[in-house]
Amino acid sequence: MLMKVNIKMLRLWVFFSWYAILALHTICKSAADQTPVTFTFKEYQYKDTPKNEMTFREFETACEQSSACSKMNGLTRMRCVRECVSPSCYKELYQTDPLEEGEIDVRLNSFKGCFIQRTGRTRN
Repeated sequence: MLMKVNIKMLRLWVFFSWYAILALHTICKSAADQTPVTFTFKEYQYKDTPKNEMTFREFETACEQSSACSKMNGLTRMRCVRECVSPSCYKELYQTDPLEEGEIDVRLNSFKGCFIQRTGRTRN
């Protein structure tokens, strides 16, 4: 049994199929052409000792309880606390590229190193 094919519909289907293939090709090609961006930031050495952690944690706790940061939640609070702990270190490491939701904070140890260095409380 032969079916009647509507020529206009067939042409329209072919047109949209080719259009979809071309669009997909363009998207894939532009994604492949993108070069990865390397994230760089100033690195400070941080010696992870109980005394350094205790010093950092004391400041962090005080900032978490401060009137400026205590009413905030989530990422906003974390940013506020870091800036409170060390405004100069925060400015240097986070100001131009603030933490984003879900981002793994690869700058935290550098921030702690900067903080310990600038407070003059380096402990071994």
